[in-house]
Amino acid sequence: MDVGEEALLVRIEGRLKTAQDIESIVVALRGEVPVRVGDIAEVRIGHLTRYGAVSDSSGKEAVQGLVLALRGANARQLVEGVKEKLAELEPTLPDGASVSVFYNRGDLVERAVSTVSTALLEATVLIVIVLILFLGTFRSALTVALSLPLAASITFMLMHQFDMSANLMSLGGLAIAIGMLVDAAVVVVENIVSHLADKKHARQLPRLHIIYRSVREISTPVLSGILIIIIVFLPLLTLQGLEGKLFTPVALTIVFALAGALLVSLTVIPVVASFLLSNVGETEPWLPRKLHEIYAPSLTWALANSRVVFVATGAAFALAIVAYLTLGKTFMPTMDEGDIIVQTEKLPSITLEQSTELDIRVQQAIIENVPEVLRTVARAGSDEIGLDPMSLNETDIFMVLKPRDEWSVDSKDDLKDRIREVLDRFPGVAYGFTQPIDMRVNEMLSGTRGDIAVKIFGEDIQTLTDLAKEVATILEAIPGSEDVYISENEGMQYLQVDIDRLRAGRSGLSNDELADLLRAQVEGLRLDVIQEGIRRTPVIIRGAQALRESPDEFEQLLIQLENGANIPLSSVADLKRVEGFVSVKRERGQRFSVVQANVSGRDLVGFVDEAQKVVAENLSMPAGYFTQWGGQFENQQRAAARFAIVIPVSLGLIFLMLFSTFGSIKQAVLVFMTVPFALIGGVFALWITGEYLSVPASVGFIALLGIAVLNGVVMVSYINKLRDSGLPVWQAVTDGAARRLRPVMMTASIASLALIPLLFASGPGAEIQKPLAIVVIGGLITATLLTLILLPILYLRFEGMRGEQA
Repeated sequence: MDVGEEALLVRIEGRLKTAQDIESIVVALRGEVPVRVGDIAEVRIGHLTRYGAVSDSSGKEAVQGLVLALRGANARQLVEGVKEKLAELEPTLPDGASVSVFYNRGDLVERAVSTVSTALLEATVLIVIVLILFLGTFRSALTVALSLPLAASITFMLMHQFDMSANLMSLGGLAIAIGMLVDAAVVVVENIVSHLADKKHARQLPRLHIIYRSVREISTPVLSGILIIIIVFLPLLTLQGLEGKLFTPVALTIVFALAGALLVSLTVIPVVASFLLSNVGETEPWLPRKLHEIYAPSLTWALANSRVVFVATGAAFALAIVAYLTLGKTFMPTMDEGDIIVQTEKLPSITLEQSTELDIRVQQAIIENVPEVLRTVARAGSDEIGLDPMSLNETDIFMVLKPRDEWSVDSKDDLKDRIREVLDRFPGVAYGFTQPIDMRVNEMLSGTRGDIAVKIFGEDIQTLTDLAKEVATILEAIPGSEDVYISENEGMQYLQVDIDRLRAGRSGLSNDELADLLRAQVEGLRLDVIQEGIRRTPVIIRGAQALRESPDEFEQLLIQLENGANIPLSSVADLKRVEGFVSVKRERGQRFSVVQANVSGRDLVGFVDEAQKVVAENLSMPAGYFTQWGGQFENQQRAAARFAIVIPVSLGLIFLMLFSTFGSIKQAVLVFMTVPFALIGGVFALWITGEYLSVPASVGFIALLGIAVLNGVVMVSYINKLRDSGLPVWQAVTDGAARRLRPVMMTASIASLALIPLLFASGPGAEIQKPLAIVVIGGLITATLLTLILLPILYLRFEGMRGEQA
């Protein structure tokens, strides 16, 4: 509107602001009398229908907030950002309200990264010590050790380029590779030191030229050996599922690190050596001299008694096969997150209030009887947005624990036993143990929360429930089963409304209209939203509280027809109280029930094999019903099938690289023959330590293949060089093996000792790296012996006749 020189905007203010505004809404006219909402209904501040509750060990209910990280988000930055935002919100909370964080994934991240970082630091110290012992001087050791920070820097730059974060697995890959990072530099520096120590040639040639010739002499075998190690890790990038998520960063980090180490060793290290290695003594250090004194007569005896060596090696290989067949198999060692979640299940018909009250009693009993538990937070039912739907009788209890040094029990298993003693006091409560991340991962991957999930598919729900109970009974009797858990699917109470279609149709009512009407009476129907500042409050219409508490009143509920007449609900429907099932689960379009169990004290595959056999013998499945075994076992089967492809592909790539290096199928086969024998130590190491064959152990075998081949390539290449210079094959073999003793022992010792910290680490994540370290350390022991003893014998057998004729 134009008012003089001003323009006025017309705004009609009609939005609802308060409860009184709702009461004053006119809904009908009776003559001249308006009928308002306040005349026919009670308007008050209420709440949405609750389908879940959170309780604290203090005995009170609480409100829980869950922060989810987006895919690719940096966990550390996210946690810090949440902390800052919570600090901002704290002063704005109502009186008496406070924010208390009971689970912070950032703590686990920090502890896991600290575990690997400490292992990296300890490995670096061990590597420097070994370098000094073998090279004899601090300058030589420093020259080699400089490849570590340079290669690590290149690794981090490539990780940044590929949007990889520094997490447990990526840093674990660097910890695994750190012993291999110096392999190329060790061979380069050792060869430079050896040539500079030869004063006869040192006086005839310029010093820089000697370094150049030393590097060129071993550049091809070093390049081939490192490329072989890189290539054997590339098939790991094809892993799928959880194992792919975990070990793809490991493989990429190792590839980045080795590529960086190779580049540094052939470019930077020779330059550094030209500055630092000025005065090199002619005599070897004490440790290499002693090793030569032991090795020379041992090699001579082995060459003269090759049949004895072959028999002993064959016997060891046969025993390794027997040991391998007895090894237990599992998917992945369980990472100790340091936190415990107890999942409980009560009677299906329990109300939310009773479920919450029972949760509080359970929590208080745990606090009173288990001093290691500082606090508990229990969440029953579903949240508002249905992010993690559960029934009202299901509860997840998060436990906040004291630091380990304050525990009165020795282990986490003992702590669980104490908690079990408390939970067993509550009849009708089934329970199982898990961990926060472990629970989420299992739910996302297989829809279950246990090591093993036996899914029974079929048509009839009652039959499925009965079969599930039988399977649970069978599993409980098998040694190693723990926390056998079956969701209670019987006993839910229903007020069933059977609509008479004919009577309802005569009244002008359809099934959908009646269902919507009754839903509005019980649950409530959302009509509008009131904007209160920045807060949006929904307006809900629902029946009176008494209606929701009395089936009789619900049956006499009056329904208004289009003509204005009212009829009771009982006139168009029959209401009866029945007992039914809690839920109907479907997968691949079929109904199923599930039995969950954890495995303790034995391997997963062995347990499942026995369980499948016992179930098949003692359970008769009706026609159309079948079982499927899932959970961690399903992951293990998928990973094993993938490794059945990955490992042969790795072996094929190794052979191709060997052939391209030597240009001879005979010599490629010669070096390749050391590969299966190198696995002997890894198998025995697993068998002796009682570890199972898992995904990390399989990755360890792949790493072992590359390291064993590297040493074989270095030795055979040098023997070929001596033969090309005119030496007879016997002398070339003995001199070449003796000459390569130090680099072979250095690379093997460094690779083994660099993994020692992972072997004895105890923080989160150490469980995943430990089987890999065991395999590599044990395998390198036999791989080194076979490289130094068996390889020269095989060389003579392969090349001796041709060499003598030449």
